[in-house]
Amino acid sequence: MKKSLLALAVLGTFAGVASAQSSVTLFGIVDVGLRNVKNGSNPDLWTQSTDGLNSSRLGFRGVEDLGGGLSAGFWLEAGLAADQGNMGGSIGIAAPTNGSANIFNRRSTVSLITNFGEIRLGRDYTPGFWNTTIFDPFGTNGVGSFLNMTTAAGGPLGVSSVAGANTSYVRANNTFGYFLPSNLGGLYGQLQHSLQEQGAPNGNKQSSGRIGYAAGPFNVALSYQKTEFNTTDWEHTNLAGSWNFGFMTLMAFYDKAEFVAAEQNSWLIGAVVPFGQGEFKISYTDADVKGSIGAVNLNPNDANQLAIGYVYNVSKRTALYGAYSIIKNDGQANFTISGGSGAATGDDSKGFEIGVRHSF
Repeated sequence: MKKSLLALAVLGTFAGVASAQSSVTLFGIVDVGLRNVKNGSNPDLWTQSTDGLNSSRLGFRGVEDLGGGLSAGFWLEAGLAADQGNMGGSIGIAAPTNGSANIFNRRSTVSLITNFGEIRLGRDYTPGFWNTTIFDPFGTNGVGSFLNMTTAAGGPLGVSSVAGANTSYVRANNTFGYFLPSNLGGLYGQLQHSLQEQGAPNGNKQSSGRIGYAAGPFNVALSYQKTEFNTTDWEHTNLAGSWNFGFMTLMAFYDKAEFVAAEQNSWLIGAVVPFGQGEFKISYTDADVKGSIGAVNLNPNDANQLAIGYVYNVSKRTALYGAYSIIKNDGQANFTISGGSGAATGDDSKGFEIGVRHSF
């Protein structure tokens, strides 16, 4: 909803900018639920969870028409932990010593938009991650998320032998991005590069790109991401597609992560099926880990995940949801559903949740 004065009042430091904006929008999502996860032989853990259907957030965005086909825009978006009332979160860099929070951890960008595309600067999603979340029936949220079968900690996923974290897998700081214009007959794409500035952790310097084509019920895209991580590179490739048959949208992708002498090849197939005022979701993911890191042989560490869920739309903005997921680990694989206690090394991880989401 258009709330120029309200939005800028909440962000008091931007009050002087109100007159310069053609439009400013306040938007957000609050998503809270109840989750139960059991990892291996560890006791199951009940939690009040968040983000089971969509990621909770509070954001402000605005666009100014500069004339001649040129516009300027900004986007500030903060994560919310509605169960505790916290705002913001990690951006891959520790909070400043003066105690300031990393408030706009989800996105903080400024853009110049022309007839030839958009140039975007700031903290943003990486092109390499978009394929993962768009073509996952669960949108990489909740107990059924594909992210249960991956991690931001480099290539060999489901093992704990890699120190540190690739903080640029989902989002990256200090990015320079370019987006193709939207009038190319279904062709879309973007390029992005982020700098590893002084004091930034390993995994913050990355280059990525995405190219796709969407027309009618069909959508297909290819993405590639390369991140400098510790003393080597982490590479991520994803080829994905979907087809809307009307009674069902079928989704599938192939995902490959490479790190040192190890790699994980994953594939997902899933569907979203409309039913009444809601929709069913289902996905199956298989992860094949191979190679090694040092003396650790990763070949036996495979896993698969089956997830099902249902969303009931009470209104245009409010939904009730439920989901269940089970991961089966082989060898020393330790893929787990978020929100549990302990490990599930070579064992099952099971989880279910129910919740409510409201957007505004």
